[in-house]
Amino acid sequence: MPSGSTRIAAFFDLDKTIIAKSSSLAFSRPFFDQGLINRRSVLKSSYAQFMFLLSAADHDQVERMRKHVTEMCTGWDVEQVSSIVHETLHDIVDPLVFAEAADLIAGHKARGHDVVIVSASGTEIVEPIGKMLGADYSMASRMKVVDGKYAGEVEFYCYGEEKVVAMNEIAASVGYDLTKCFAYSDSITDLPMLRAVGHPTVINPDRALRKEASTQGWPMLSFTKPISLRSRLPAATPATVTASAAVGVGAVIAGALTYTALHRRRR
Repeated sequence: MPSGSTRIAAFFDLDKTIIAKSSSLAFSRPFFDQGLINRRSVLKSSYAQFMFLLSAADHDQVERMRKHVTEMCTGWDVEQVSSIVHETLHDIVDPLVFAEAADLIAGHKARGHDVVIVSASGTEIVEPIGKMLGADYSMASRMKVVDGKYAGEVEFYCYGEEKVVAMNEIAASVGYDLTKCFAYSDSITDLPMLRAVGHPTVINPDRALRKEASTQGWPMLSFTKPISLRSRLPAATPATVTASAAVGVGAVIAGALTYTALHRRRR
């Protein structure tokens, strides 16, 4: 990118936009195996995930899921959680990544854009996933920690309007012009995030967001193929997955998607 030019970012929601299920609830099984949660919590998490997938995750549903996850992890040792996430990350998350999302991320990287993950899930989960995907930055919810354990309070909830607060902060720090940036999400709860950029696109939108996107003339994409990143790029390491994909067919597909979406919007 030429010196002095404005940096451009592509902001991605995580759950049901990049991966096919809730990132927080995806780790229920390893947390159970390590004794952090009991069988009842696993069943409750599974039910919550089932409802999350079947229905549009509106504000009340997200709040209930947030409350459940916060209560469930109160008292957990932060280092133990981080260790479990790192040890099981690829087994849990790698098969859940939408192939189309990986292509889209690769396309943005190939065009010199930064990739930023913006998620309501906890930072201990979102940051490792972001690194696995080759994201430049990750913004996520943070829980209060006392003596190395979660205290049951949320210091920053990266949700709704608060996502825009985080986006404005990183834009000021890094030098993004949000009017030239991109944003992708599936949920009406991310409407503020989509409105904050010049190039919003909805992915697998819920009913309310689909209606809004149609009204605004925003591009809509359908992601349907979760596939293992390692099976796509067997020789790549996690740190080079996106960089390698960027010079392949994925970059061409993603570039065509974003080009088509922008020109469709301009018409």
